[in-house]
Amino acid sequence: MNYFFETYGCQMNTAESAALRLTLQERGWSQAADGDRADVVILNTCSVRATAERRVMGRLAQYGALKKKRRFTLIVAGCMASRLGETLKTQVPAVDYVMGTSARAVFPHILEALERGIPFQDDAETPAFSFSAVHLEEGRFRSFIPIMHGCDNFCSYCIVPYVRGRETSRNPADILEEIHLLAEKGVREITLLGQNVNSYRWEEGKKLDFPDLLELVSRELEKTPIRWARFLSSHPKDLSSRVIRVMAEHPVFCRHLHLCVQHGSNAVLTAMNRRYSRERYLELAREIREAMPDISLSTDILIGFPGETEEDLAQTLDLMEEVRFLYAYMYHYNPREGTPAWNLPGRIDEETKRKRLAQVIALQKRHTQALLQARIGRRETVLIEGISRKNADELITRTERDEMVAVPGKPSMIGSFAELTLSSLRGNTFHAKEILLCPGD
Repeated sequence: MNYFFETYGCQMNTAESAALRLTLQERGWSQAADGDRADVVILNTCSVRATAERRVMGRLAQYGALKKKRRFTLIVAGCMASRLGETLKTQVPAVDYVMGTSARAVFPHILEALERGIPFQDDAETPAFSFSAVHLEEGRFRSFIPIMHGCDNFCSYCIVPYVRGRETSRNPADILEEIHLLAEKGVREITLLGQNVNSYRWEEGKKLDFPDLLELVSRELEKTPIRWARFLSSHPKDLSSRVIRVMAEHPVFCRHLHLCVQHGSNAVLTAMNRRYSRERYLELAREIREAMPDISLSTDILIGFPGETEEDLAQTLDLMEEVRFLYAYMYHYNPREGTPAWNLPGRIDEETKRKRLAQVIALQKRHTQALLQARIGRRETVLIEGISRKNADELITRTERDEMVAVPGKPSMIGSFAELTLSSLRGNTFHAKEILLCPGD
């Protein structure tokens, strides 16, 4: 039997899809070229924005039409499945199984029923969330490692706490075991994942917080060929000085940090329930750069929140000018029913939101170009990730600052660390003339 995956949304969904895919492969299933020829189609969904759900609904309509022509099983997993539950089957009768973020323990039982050609009947209560053992995408040299699940922050615009539940931290022994399994599979870089990694807390036996875990991970990585580590996502309200210090003391942690600011106005940050001020964010940015002068910072920026004024926008632009992010994920507010912000007064009209967002995007583009241009001529270590999609004669590589570099090279070099000189810039991608493998690679 074969399967086909469609994954929407965040890196956590990517990691969880990889874990489900491994379950299928372990049972002898093969991957279909597309959903049109698969015995099972799994859509791992996102609910962060209504646009993400509309995309999924469009795909479900297409699969519903396909079901009239041939038989196959359609499974909806992820946050949208958690939010809508069994009502999704009423809205889209073509859906066979709805598998929320805490219900994935039933996945092997669904597969067993399909293999035996019998219906799967799940009369049990939804099990508590459990982490998969491995989250590797086959053939990749970079891998995600979820270290916690859920969110207790309850930002007023965000639906994640309602669809992923309260925070659950993963056993540190299991995290270290996954690191060693990934090393055996040839992985060279890992990213520790959580809705807010800074909230990691292990309370059983030897108690650990997030900086403790980073210390533990750094020591374990010294025993493996994995050379780089990153982590996502960090919430400014509890990014501690200890985290910054541990990151600075251990070169295994890449000199890049994604630190979501969302807005530059204290009034808007308060309405968002972000629980930090612009002053605290700017203080953090200065502390990070004092500890690691060569670090790059990226962020998320949400424009057009209810009640936002032109002065609030100006404060956001001013914060961007001071911090100068390497890149940012920028979007305007879309109301999500079921969140506190849904009922806030002072909604901004669509045209105003678009105009304000355009200003933010234009400023970020200028910063990105200026920061990248200033890097030309630098000698950098990179991880070779694959063949460039734009030129089959070039390799695509990544610096520890999360910059992309294209360079001529051989496919046999993929998965290795190498050194090169940033010689030119096209768009947001550096180009180099030659590449030299690091000793031992």
